[in-house]
Amino acid sequence: MFTHLHLHTEYSLLDGLSRIPDVMERVAAIGQRSVAMTDHGALYGTIDFYKEARARDLKPIIGIEAYVAPDSRFKRSEARANNYFHLTLLAKDLDGYRNLIQLSTKSHLEGFYYKPRMDKELLAAHGKGLIALSGCPSGEMHRLLAQDQHDEAKELAGFFSDVFDGFYLEAMRHDEPEINAECEKVLGGLVQLSRETSIPLVATNDSHYTMREDSSIHDVLLCIGTNSTVDDPKRQLKMHDDSYYVKSEDEMLELFRDLPEAVTNTQLVAEQCDLELEVGRTYLPDPEIPPGVTAHEHLTALSREGLNRKYPFASDDVRARLQYELDVVEKTGFTNYFLV
Repeated sequence: MFTHLHLHTEYSLLDGLSRIPDVMERVAAIGQRSVAMTDHGALYGTIDFYKEARARDLKPIIGIEAYVAPDSRFKRSEARANNYFHLTLLAKDLDGYRNLIQLSTKSHLEGFYYKPRMDKELLAAHGKGLIALSGCPSGEMHRLLAQDQHDEAKELAGFFSDVFDGFYLEAMRHDEPEINAECEKVLGGLVQLSRETSIPLVATNDSHYTMREDSSIHDVLLCIGTNSTVDDPKRQLKMHDDSYYVKSEDEMLELFRDLPEAVTNTQLVAEQCDLELEVGRTYLPDPEIPPGVTAHEHLTALSREGLNRKYPFASDDVRARLQYELDVVEKTGFTNYFLV
């Protein structure tokens, strides 16, 4: 069995074309029982993805394709090139999901520089409950192996293995002439690294659209995102073949016929991921209430204090109206909400 562990939806803004219902329909049609969402740098689509998968009796795997700063997330470089690496992160459980939220939030608030970037310090602090895949051709592992830095790649693999609850070497194959030779070189390095470290390989397809015939529409979407045209020879971003769709297990086994274990290992990852979210329920934080008083008494005291501060000469009618409003708040069950 094969599971897509690296897949972009429409929530990878101006890069992912797949609408979530279409992904689920495709996954179900080709007999797969689970699927991951790994949108760029954020978790915007989590609830839609989770609910749609559960409605179709599919297992949703919540993840993110993270942007990782080469140094500190606080460091801003004038040069945009190589300003971040990609890393695929998947939530095993609720702890992992909470850590994904922390990583995404802090990468936006603390590390945003063209992209929401995290760094190794953040990863080390929030690795519990997460499975990491080494990433696409924009990943640090890929770049090290492409530059024949095998020892450095091995050291990086050790770091990721220590930080996360699971780490896998991510293998990709596409038909793009510009990257295919390099990818095969890197794949050889990943195989060697797997043999040396016993870290398993997993095959992914970096899906950006649902069906093969969607590739031309996706190309237009990329042009919108980069302010270019499809016939511009100097385009910043282009996928040169139509293989970035939601492939079947048979297609992936054919693509990795020399490494079938990389395909079947995806199911081992999927089986480890067991995230249960309680959707449709309103969550409110618990307000701090002094001991010995009720929430209503505390809100009443705060309200009267505020009234006296703003309107020290308020009339009896005003004070009566305040009490009326407080009574309505209590009867409708919104006291804690107002205290928050």
